[in-house]
Amino acid sequence: MQNASNMIKDRRSIRKYLDRPVPQRTIEEILDAARWAPSAHNAQPWRLTVLADKSVKHELAKAMAESWAEDTAKDGLEIEDDKLNNRIDRFTNAPVLILACLSIDDMNKFSDEKRQTTERDLAMQSIGAAIQNMLLTAHMNGLGTCWFCAPAFCKETVTKVLKIPDQIEPEALITMGYPAEKPPAPPRKLLADYCFKDKWNLKPS
Repeated sequence: MQNASNMIKDRRSIRKYLDRPVPQRTIEEILDAARWAPSAHNAQPWRLTVLADKSVKHELAKAMAESWAEDTAKDGLEIEDDKLNNRIDRFTNAPVLILACLSIDDMNKFSDEKRQTTERDLAMQSIGAAIQNMLLTAHMNGLGTCWFCAPAFCKETVTKVLKIPDQIEPEALITMGYPAEKPPAPPRKLLADYCFKDKWNLKPS
C-alpha cells in the first residue's frame, strides 16, 4: 500500500473511464470516508447523492449543459455543439457521479450578515475536506475521479432535476470509475511560491 504522501502525489483528475461497474461496497467505503473529514463545529455540513442510472445522469448532464449555454449567451458568446455534447457525454458516461451539496442546518446561526456569511464559508471549507477524503479513498481503491464545480453555477437546475430539498445547495460533482487514461502530473507551484517568504525565509525546493 502506498504511503499518504505518495498517494496524494499520484492521484490524478481522470476524465475517461472504462465501461466497468464500480462495486457498491467500494462506493460505500468512499462515501464513508467523507464523514471522517474535519469540519467546523463537527457539523459535517455535506450532503451526498450517488447517481449511477444512465438516464438520470443524462438528464442532469443535458440540463446543466443547457444552463451553461444560456449563461454564456448572456456574454454574447455561443458554445459549439461539439463542446456541449462533450460536456453531456462526460457526465453521462462516467460510471458513477457523486453530487456534493451544502447544508447549513447544523451550523451556528448569527443575527448579523457578516458572521453568518463567514459561517457559510466554514461550511464550504468543510465540504472541500470531505471531497478530498473521497478522492483519495477512490484512488486507494484503484478508481479515478474528477472534481467539477459545475453545479455551483446552476444550482436551481440541479435542484429541479434531482428534486433536492430547497435548503440543500448543490456545489460539486465528482465523476468516478476505473481509469481509461493515465495523464501526467500537471505543473505545480514551488513551496516558496505559495508560502509567505518574508515570514519563513523559504527557498525553492
